[in-house]
Amino acid sequence: MLNTTAWNRLRYSLYAPVYDLVAARTFRRARRLALEAVHWRQGQRVLLVGAGTGLDLPCLPRDIEVHAIDISPVMIARLEARAERYGLDVIAATMDAARLAYPDAHFDVVVMHLVVAVMPDPEAGLREAHRVLGEDGQLCVMDKFQSDAHPAGWGRRLANMVTSFLATDITRQARPLLEGSGFVIEHDTPVMMGALFRALLARKA
Repeated sequence: MLNTTAWNRLRYSLYAPVYDLVAARTFRRARRLALEAVHWRQGQRVLLVGAGTGLDLPCLPRDIEVHAIDISPVMIARLEARAERYGLDVIAATMDAARLAYPDAHFDVVVMHLVVAVMPDPEAGLREAHRVLGEDGQLCVMDKFQSDAHPAGWGRRLANMVTSFLATDITRQARPLLEGSGFVIEHDTPVMMGALFRALLARKA
């Protein structure tokens, strides 16, 4: 199976030098809209999962404690450089989203932008997000999803054989994944390319 943690680490390390050219402007509005739905409070402890080069950082409040992880050490190095340019104090680490090295109920907010569709095991990643969130914690997800109303057709599944190897799975459904991992979805908003990209805000059930 090619869509493994090792493959993700390799491909995103290779993508890192050009990632901002592709993703920065393209997803800027979608990131902002997703994060605007979060109920922010001073002093919150926030975890960015699959943080990449840190493109979410400019959209975050300044009075929170930010932790950021990514499977690629090259991405994390670029995130740390971006944080320094913005004068932000970010605690960053190379880490697998499916095996978070944090205690239970450690965070107030977990942000998962453009990561659920690329994780080899999204259920494991979402269960870990659930575990590290406090009782009133919020999960902020923004990604591409297949409609929740019906599973992907054969054409989409065929295309997914290519897209999942190169970048992303295009057959995953948001509601079954989040609800199956113990979350209650409070907001579900299309943010880009019709309803392909959605921003979801959820809490622990």
